[in-house]
Amino acid sequence: MWARRFVGNLFNSRTPFAAAPASRMLTPVKQQTRNLGNLQPRRRKYKKAQKGRVPVRVGGSTKGNYLAFGDYGLRVKDGLRLSAKTITAIHAMLRRKLKAIKGLQIWLRVFPDIPVTTKGTEVRMGKGKGAFDYWACRVPRDKVIFEMSGPSLNTELAKEAMRQAGPSAA
Repeated sequence: MWARRFVGNLFNSRTPFAAAPASRMLTPVKQQTRNLGNLQPRRRKYKKAQKGRVPVRVGGSTKGNYLAFGDYGLRVKDGLRLSAKTITAIHAMLRRKLKAIKGLQIWLRVFPDIPVTTKGTEVRMGKGKGAFDYWACRVPRDKVIFEMSGPSLNTELAKEAMRQAGPSAA
């Protein structure tokens, strides 16, 4: 309902739409980055979600199973649900291990957008779903969750960093 009201106000405004000046049209678009300390969606239609299942890829789908941005990646072996806290811990471990490399880029290929709720221990049945606890994402088998590249990043250093960050995801 609010969307209809907004669109109506936008199109029914008294001021006509003016063309943007040429100087504003040629400005490059700045890519938006998220702060990894705050991995949560900006807004969500419903504040609670059902549990759901980790998707099982059948039919030969390879979406997210390959490196798209970097030279090295961290891939999960089994489908699992990663919390935002776990993703942040893996990212911090990679940054700490590879701090000395100039121009290092790390890409996050998954995003926690599912709200997980919990009820307290020894609480009787009923009385609603429970309070929000943390954000999580469902990661299917063989999905790449982190990618990294850098001008002076060698294979041994990348493997060592990924080996140390890997158990955090399990």
